[in-house]
Amino acid sequence: MPARKNRRLTQDYVPAAALIKALDQSERVKDIVEECADDLSTVNTALAQELGRTTPPPRVTTALEKSAVVEGKVQHASEQLTIVNEALKVEVQERHALEDRLTALTEQSEVDKHASFHDSLTGLPNRALFNDRLEHGLAQAARHSWTLAVMFLDLNNFKGINDSYGHEAGDAVLQVIAARLKKITRRDDTICRHGGDEFLYLLAEIRKEKDAIMIAKKLIAAIQQPCEIPASEAPVTVVIGVSIGIAVWPKHGVDPECLVRQADRAMYEAKRTKAGYSIAP
Repeated sequence: MPARKNRRLTQDYVPAAALIKALDQSERVKDIVEECADDLSTVNTALAQELGRTTPPPRVTTALEKSAVVEGKVQHASEQLTIVNEALKVEVQERHALEDRLTALTEQSEVDKHASFHDSLTGLPNRALFNDRLEHGLAQAARHSWTLAVMFLDLNNFKGINDSYGHEAGDAVLQVIAARLKKITRRDDTICRHGGDEFLYLLAEIRKEKDAIMIAKKLIAAIQQPCEIPASEAPVTVVIGVSIGIAVWPKHGVDPECLVRQADRAMYEAKRTKAGYSIAP
């Protein structure tokens, strides 16, 4: 019931711009009415003065009296229009204030929505958004007989950076890596920060496993570029390695949890063998 009421209020709401237009029209009408009232007053005054010199016929006197009544009504209408226009001006001011508040609330809502689906440090999608896109990707893959892959990325020796240079340096590394990943991510793919120094990559559509391997190699090459980070005394340059596990749908799993789990296991195999990447068995 409240939602229906809100929709009705939204539908009945008149924006400030429309009220301003109505106010302008009302002001023009008021000006015309005032001119008519002035013209009637002038005419009636002149007639009264002219007829005051003679004894006018009763019909002329009656007509003059009716004209005076009309003059009064027109003058009253002008006064009422002034009151209405003043009220409209106040309403326009209130609508402007309301629209400003609505704009601020909408912008804040968008900020909150973005924050709920993105990692605050790197700006990458978070696991919630990744899961949503993975489920959508699986539905699309099943419908169109596509193949997709999930990659599990884990940075090598990241703990050493935190231990040697501090957490600020570690955060700087994550931000640099995230920026590199976003730059090379395909339009329909999704890269997310899974947590800590772990990332998940969704390849929305591939033809065969070799496509996933090719992209994994690109990720490794991008991540391994030298990275300059802040340190207590002076910036230092570090090189970060990465281990990537690959799971392909439907070969290695048919649901999101299974694919991520298989990619995670393959990642540990890549880390153990120091091969850079590994495909789930």
